[in-house]
Amino acid sequence: MSDPNTNIPGTSPPPADKPATAVPPPTAAKPAAAAAPAKPAVKPAAASKPGRRGFLYAMFGTWIGWAWTTMTASLGLMTLGTVRFLFPNVLAEPPSKIKVGFPDQYEDGKVVERYKDQHAWIVRNKDEKFGDIIYALSTTCTHLGCTPNWLEREQKFKCPCHGSGFYISGINFEGPAPRPLERWGISIGDDGQIVVDMSKKFQQERGEWSNPESFIKV
Repeated sequence: MSDPNTNIPGTSPPPADKPATAVPPPTAAKPAAAAAPAKPAVKPAAASKPGRRGFLYAMFGTWIGWAWTTMTASLGLMTLGTVRFLFPNVLAEPPSKIKVGFPDQYEDGKVVERYKDQHAWIVRNKDEKFGDIIYALSTTCTHLGCTPNWLEREQKFKCPCHGSGFYISGINFEGPAPRPLERWGISIGDDGQIVVDMSKKFQQERGEWSNPESFIKV
């Protein structure tokens, strides 16, 4: 009995079975990439800075802010005062010489108060030693520096602070004033007007009222 698998002449042998092709295992799916973390929203620049109202509240609405503001203002004023002291305003000082008119404009026994704001009373009066003279008295009381008033009816200068009294001559006679009023330097200018020089002072207790620069003879 012949083998069915024996090759018959003139016939091709049956093809040999091809080896089965290996099928690759299914590739596992790659995990999805993790989502990038969301960036925090950026606040507008204006929102990150304190507003004007908040600044004012911090400066004035709290006791700490108020204390700092007060201290800063005080230090500023002290600094300004120091600078003002170091650099005085010379232009603000009154002039040392003033013209007060002509001698014939003054009446005997009268006190002219027109120049009181410039620290001088102009007086025409009769002196026992020098006769009819004109002199300029300082408006500063010799007690504590107040400004007396001329009382025409009582013919005296009266200090409102402590009651010191002075005659028309400037001599003290009542109250705590320890000495007479002072005289300013006085002379006749080139134009014939009286010139009061407040850079010069003459004191009666020192005998300086006899100095010809302390009065004008009329």
